[in-house]
Amino acid sequence: MNTDYVTSSVTPEENLSRYLREIRSFPMLEVEDEFEYARRWRDHKDHAAAHRIVNSHLRLAAKIAMGFKGYGLPIGELISEGNIGLMQAINKFDPERGFRFSTYAMWWIRASIQEYILHSWSLVKMGTTAAQKKLFFNLRKIKGQIKAIEDGDMTIEQVSQIAQHLNVPETEVINMNRRLASHDHSLNAMISEDSQGEWQDFLEDEKDTQEVVLATNQEIGSKRHLLARALTSLSDRERSILVERRLKEDPSTLEYLSHHFGISRERVRQIEVRAYEKIQKSVRNAVIDQRVAV
Repeated sequence: MNTDYVTSSVTPEENLSRYLREIRSFPMLEVEDEFEYARRWRDHKDHAAAHRIVNSHLRLAAKIAMGFKGYGLPIGELISEGNIGLMQAINKFDPERGFRFSTYAMWWIRASIQEYILHSWSLVKMGTTAAQKKLFFNLRKIKGQIKAIEDGDMTIEQVSQIAQHLNVPETEVINMNRRLASHDHSLNAMISEDSQGEWQDFLEDEKDTQEVVLATNQEIGSKRHLLARALTSLSDRERSILVERRLKEDPSTLEYLSHHFGISRERVRQIEVRAYEKIQKSVRNAVIDQRVAV
């Protein structure tokens, strides 16, 4: 869906009060009008019709976004994410289902805002399972309901009460509470006032260097080339049995191969061993030849 028809969006530089006044100017749609516009978008991709529906629900996106102010993110960005959810909703909405667009859109708006918060709230991954999301977005509210509003760890009784209410392990409640109570710090922050170094200077990159990666890839490529060439020295039956027994992730059984080739299981085993010895000898001789050539 081309989103160019959405004329109202929020940027960090935009005056929020002015934006909220502007979206109030878009009239709410009657049931019949909403159905007709939705049908025209669904059947004919009428952008003007989609424009009317989305703009008439910008207030809904703003209202839902306001409910997430407590996560420390700019409200304008939350509203913008809500508008994205609004546009996703119009793409999926089927007016024939019999319910209003606002009922359907509110779930897309909330999901879009929540995903944005989870990805933006911290550089450290907090977990994205349904239970963890539920805990993240409900912990503050429930703490307020049970009067657990002080900073620091909660009492055992409070943790147990929240864990039972949200059906999550108590350890997750404790970890999430501590995570929400802490603050993220920039890796570019100075270690101390007297230090010239940043925290990121002490982060060790445990990945292999480019030289090691290149050498490893070259070695793997060389081994594959030697193996492919060695396989050509085997007969068709030897090669098939060796591949089935030694080179497949899920090796075939002796019983299967004995039926396939019409020979005994012991004979299959003997051919496998002989073929493997041939491969070893061929690869070993090839390596020696390479060293002599160098």
